[in-house]
Amino acid sequence: MGKCMIIGCGGVASVAIHKCCQNSEVFEGIMIASRTKSKCDALKEKLQPTTKTVIETAQVNADNVDELIALIEAYKPDVVLNLALPYQDLTIMDACLATKTHYVDTANYEPLDTAKFEYKWQWAYRERFEKAGITALLGSGFDPGVTGVFSAYAMKHHFDEINYIDILDCNGGDHGYPFATNFNPEINIREVSAKGSYIEDGKWIETEPMEIKRVYNFKGVGEKDMYLLHHEELESLALNIKGIKRIRFFMTFGQSYLTHLKCLENVGMTSIEPIMYEGKEIVPLQFLKAVLPDPASLGPRTVGKTNIGCIFRGKKDGKDKTYYLYNICDHQECYKEVGSQAISYTTGVPAMIGAMMIMTGKWNKAGVYNIEEFDPDPFMEALNKWGLPWEEDFNPVLVD
Repeated sequence: MGKCMIIGCGGVASVAIHKCCQNSEVFEGIMIASRTKSKCDALKEKLQPTTKTVIETAQVNADNVDELIALIEAYKPDVVLNLALPYQDLTIMDACLATKTHYVDTANYEPLDTAKFEYKWQWAYRERFEKAGITALLGSGFDPGVTGVFSAYAMKHHFDEINYIDILDCNGGDHGYPFATNFNPEINIREVSAKGSYIEDGKWIETEPMEIKRVYNFKGVGEKDMYLLHHEELESLALNIKGIKRIRFFMTFGQSYLTHLKCLENVGMTSIEPIMYEGKEIVPLQFLKAVLPDPASLGPRTVGKTNIGCIFRGKKDGKDKTYYLYNICDHQECYKEVGSQAISYTTGVPAMIGAMMIMTGKWNKAGVYNIEEFDPDPFMEALNKWGLPWEEDFNPVLVD
């Protein structure tokens, strides 16, 4: 079918690369490009004997548009799958525009100096992508990503209008460390220590960090404390799903995690303001990242399951209706299959599927789109096939 260039070689990228190699009918060739070429080479060495997909590797600085352009021109991929850091979305989009190459990512752009998760920077590219005749697919992870596909699917098959969406992200995994983050500590801590917010009647309502707490009993995991956070997909779903009155996003956290985080916050370790230390400028949060366990190392020691999904309330044929779509994923099963825990797995699988949708032409619209703006059916089918089967509940317990 074609070739895909994957930028990044962290936990999520590793899962997506494993999945591309399992799917060599579509991914005839992949190039793994990252700042650290040795990581790409190690993955190639491990996977090449197991797959028909031809794997190439390269060194690239994703902050440098010219380097990216040169690499894309040399490899000529059908699609670029951006699994680098969210700070690098725009440089990679610029390189895709210059080379007229389709673009897919899993997380929206955020500037380094402010923890701002919003789409305006990427949405500003709409006209240019349309003129170039190429697609940019934004947010093809789990949340954002699958949560958007779930919403589009619910809208297409179960509702005339959806009034309320609650996105519930539960990680019931235990890695045995007193404190560690399941994905990039810098992004994770920025997300959690930011103010919460949700959308109601077309307006953002802001809350203090971790101010709103609910308890929910998750299938496969059990009862967990969950907290309202700001999350980027709220912004696009509020525009793209008909009838929305309120959207909220909740994530589960254990008490130990929150206590450690509060303590680190109180002593200034989560700050993104640079400070002088022994004549050198350092960012406390980046230093903290260096001393915490590498999320990629949590795989072998994490046990338990994740349960992520959306509870929808709305109307069908004039009647009230509720519908819950979710996926349960087992950390140990993921580790056995691809050597990563479920957090990376639930993002890496949809990243591969998004790239596949574009490469096979199932999704084909020039411009910049969020994932819920495409037909959800082929994606939903692929989730069942590639390791993230979904479950339905027509009478879920609601979140007050």
